[in-house]
Amino acid sequence: MGAPEFAASSPRDRDGHWRVNECPSGNSQAITVTDQEHNLEFFKQRLIALRQELMTVDQIGTEAAQPVELDQTRTGRLTRMDAMQAQAISIASKNRRQAQLKQVAAALERIAKDDYGWCGDCGERIDAKRLEFDPTALFCIACAEKAET
Repeated sequence: MGAPEFAASSPRDRDGHWRVNECPSGNSQAITVTDQEHNLEFFKQRLIALRQELMTVDQIGTEAAQPVELDQTRTGRLTRMDAMQAQAISIASKNRRQAQLKQVAAALERIAKDDYGWCGDCGERIDAKRLEFDPTALFCIACAEKAET
């Protein structure tokens, strides 16, 4: 029995914990970071699941970002304005997803280089609860707060 695989259909349970398939019958068990304190495989699987989720949403969002038809004989002015606004929102969301995908790729690279979970500023270990909340975090809480001020 190798590393746990994440359920593709529902990556989170009702409590927001990431789910893993532990056995072929499809039964899942929620694992928390306290069970997997700084377990690189746990965070790697979380990041892979997040990347897949972002890529799936990105494929769906591509349709909404298509150019708006400006044929005034077929569509009214307000309908075109609504469509243009929806297109702008879709493009902004796509840009955010692309930025998140880059952060996920960087985090997976840090795991591969054995640098994951260490603050990029002070060099201290990033708290597991912070990594559970944001597995792409680069800095510990203290350094992140210091950078914001």
